[in-house]
Amino acid sequence: MESRNNIDGALPLTSLNHISVMCQSVEKSLDFYQNVLGFYPVRRPGSLNFDGAWLFNYGIGIHLLKSHDHENLPKKKEINPKDNHISFQCESMFLVENRLKELDIPYVKCRVEEGSVFVDQLFFHDPDGFMIEICNCDNIPVIPLVIGEPVPMVCKRVTYAKTQQQQKQPASYDFLQKAVHVAEEPQIHCA
Repeated sequence: MESRNNIDGALPLTSLNHISVMCQSVEKSLDFYQNVLGFYPVRRPGSLNFDGAWLFNYGIGIHLLKSHDHENLPKKKEINPKDNHISFQCESMFLVENRLKELDIPYVKCRVEEGSVFVDQLFFHDPDGFMIEICNCDNIPVIPLVIGEPVPMVCKRVTYAKTQQQQKQPASYDFLQKAVHVAEEPQIHCA
C-alpha cells in the first residue's frame, strides 16, 4: 500500500514508535506503567548515560526520563480532558473504571456523543501529572475529510467507514459526513 505521505511530500513515516515522559522517580513511574497500564520493561541501549527506563506494549514504547530539575516539572493537580494526553483503546470501560477505583486513582469520566454513537473516556494522571486517557474510541469511525482520500492504515474504525461507504447507505453516509463536520463540536459530558 502506498502511503499518502509519499504522495504529497510529507515525511515518509510508518508509525508512532514511542513517547518520552519526564519523571521525578523512575521507580514510581515504572511501577505505574507496568502495574496500571500493563507495559513491560525492555532493554535500553547501554550508551544512554542518564537515568531512565524503556517500556513497551500495545505497539508503542514509553521512555521514562529522570528529571533532575523537579521544580520545573509541570505541576498538574486538576484532571483536564482537554490537556495534552496519550489515549489507549480498551475492551471494557467497566473493568478499567473498577480497576482505577480499586487502585484509588482519581479520574474524570466523559462521554462524547456523535449522532447515535457514544465514546466513553476515563482521564487520569501518571505519578508526575502526565494525562492518560482510556476510551472506547473505536466506536467512532476514522473518515478522511476528502472523499476518496486513501486511508493510511486499516483498523476497526477505518474498516467500518469503508464498509459503510462501499454499501452507499444514505443514512450511514449522512452520519459519516456529520462525523467529520468541524463547524460544530461533538457533545462532551464529563463527570
